[in-house]
Amino acid sequence: MEFGLLLLRGVVGLLMAGHGAQKLFGWFGGDGIEGTGGFLESLGWRPGRMFAVLLGAAELLAGLALAFGFATPLAAGMLTGVLANAAWTVHRRNGLWNTAGGYEFPLTLAAAALTTAFTGAGALSVDAALGWSLAGTHWGLAALAIGLAGWLVGAVSRTLRPRWSPGTTTPAGAARA
Repeated sequence: MEFGLLLLRGVVGLLMAGHGAQKLFGWFGGDGIEGTGGFLESLGWRPGRMFAVLLGAAELLAGLALAFGFATPLAAGMLTGVLANAAWTVHRRNGLWNTAGGYEFPLTLAAAALTTAFTGAGALSVDAALGWSLAGTHWGLAALAIGLAGWLVGAVSRTLRPRWSPGTTTPAGAARA
C-alpha cells in the first residue's frame, strides 16, 4: 500500500509541478509567465501576469508538496482548487470526455489528489517522517473545503474587472495632473 500511495502522489504531484514550471519558466513546452498571463486575461483573469504567477506557483509548490507527501491535505486542497477552476473555466463547455477537450482529466487529477488527503500520504512521506498523522475523513473534507474555496476565489476573481492594474501609473478615470 505504501508504494501505491507513493506512486499516486508522485505521478499527480510531479505532473502538476510540471504544469507550474510551464507557466512560470516556460519549461516543458510551456508559455511562461507572459504567454500564460495573456491566456488568463482572455479567460477574464486580470491582471493576467499576476494570476499567471499565482497559478504557476500554486501548481509548482502544491505539486511538489503532494509528490513528497508534505502537508498533504493542504497540497491536495490547493491542487483541487486549481483543477476545479480549469475544469469550470476551460473544459466545462466541452463536456466530460477528454477527447473533446472536456473536464475528464482535471476531474481525475483532483480526485486523485483528494484521495491522498483522505488516505494520508503514507509511511513513505515527509508527513510521516515528521510524525504528522494527516489522514481520515476530517482531513479529506478539509482539503475539499480548501479546493472549493479556491474555486470560488477563482470564479469571483474572473468577475471582478479592475479599472487599473499594477504597473500602470494612473487608475482609469482618475484626474491627471
